[in-house]
Amino acid sequence: MPTLIEPEEHKALRAAVSALGKRYGREYLTRTVAEGRPLTELWADAGELGYLGVSLPEAYGGGGGGIAELSIVLEELGAAGSPLLMLVVSPAICGTVISRFGTDAQKRQWLPGIADGTRLMAFGITEPDAGSNSHRISTTARRDGTDWLLTGRKVFISGVDMADAVLIVGRTEDARTGRLKPCLFIVPTDAEGFQKHPIDMELSAAEKQFELVLDDVRLPAEALVGDEDAGLLQLFAGLNPERIMTAAFAIGMGRYALGKAIEYARDRTVWKAPIGAHQAIAHPLAQAHIDLELARLMMQKAAHLYDAGDDIGAGEAANMAKYAAGEACVRAVDQAVHTLGGNGLTREYGLASLITAARVARIAPVSREMILNYVSHQSLGLPKSY
Repeated sequence: MPTLIEPEEHKALRAAVSALGKRYGREYLTRTVAEGRPLTELWADAGELGYLGVSLPEAYGGGGGGIAELSIVLEELGAAGSPLLMLVVSPAICGTVISRFGTDAQKRQWLPGIADGTRLMAFGITEPDAGSNSHRISTTARRDGTDWLLTGRKVFISGVDMADAVLIVGRTEDARTGRLKPCLFIVPTDAEGFQKHPIDMELSAAEKQFELVLDDVRLPAEALVGDEDAGLLQLFAGLNPERIMTAAFAIGMGRYALGKAIEYARDRTVWKAPIGAHQAIAHPLAQAHIDLELARLMMQKAAHLYDAGDDIGAGEAANMAKYAAGEACVRAVDQAVHTLGGNGLTREYGLASLITAARVARIAPVSREMILNYVSHQSLGLPKSY
């Protein structure tokens, strides 16, 4: 089990990343989103300082840490008001999968760039008709000589416009059984037959969402990541870090909103006393803080289990952490807006946009209902309804 007292190196990492985040802050993110461009400057600085690659192997330019360290980076950037969503995707999912299952050539080609931020990889699993059911993925890969031909569609794929490649989850036919099994392919975004179409989102974010159309995209044999017969293992090796990092994203956002509310409650005076002196204001903020702290503990447990190689234990804890953090984030943002009253809906205070953003942690990468299904079946041993 992880120590309940954070080690000094983690405290130092928190402080350093927090300082970087505060140099940019919420105003930088808001301005960048308004300009319709990615968070290029923050991404580059985080890469140069080694924060993007903190979880990747030292042999390939990383920091040699784990998801525990990478989750600290995302949480602290979020708490400063400038989270980097692509941390969830490029180093945490794609970098981890390639680190664990990639060939030496794939590691040399991708990991140093992912670590320093000069290369970025997106991740494509969700499909229009599959949703949370990864067993219904219809993107298929078939052999053509030594090559693969990949055909299908993906939706809600983040940051494709910034990415050099997308790690695509497809399915291939098992020669023995004829059944389709999952496989992962590195697909360059400039490949012939690869099309991306932006999805018009109400959500204000620097990272855009895309639908992908793959029309007989020809890939060499070396585009396949890992063993063709172990695709499910490799897939879940990326999904557990995704859930842990989504928890970090939510906790950071919740902390940012809570911080703004606390500052306002201390300064805003009505009837000769700061509004934070009233329990109707103070207690809900205290509860939000408790919820965020509890979610962080589960996130740290999940990261520790994953980094220790306990994929099964990490699966349960990562789902629980993502659920708890998503709920805590939504409540923290909601209470922060209420604390500010009408000011909570103004652009000046910057909380209103979080009302929509906070819901992301409840919905993606898997809904809270599907997590409750997971816990019901896997943890409690209850029968499935589907």
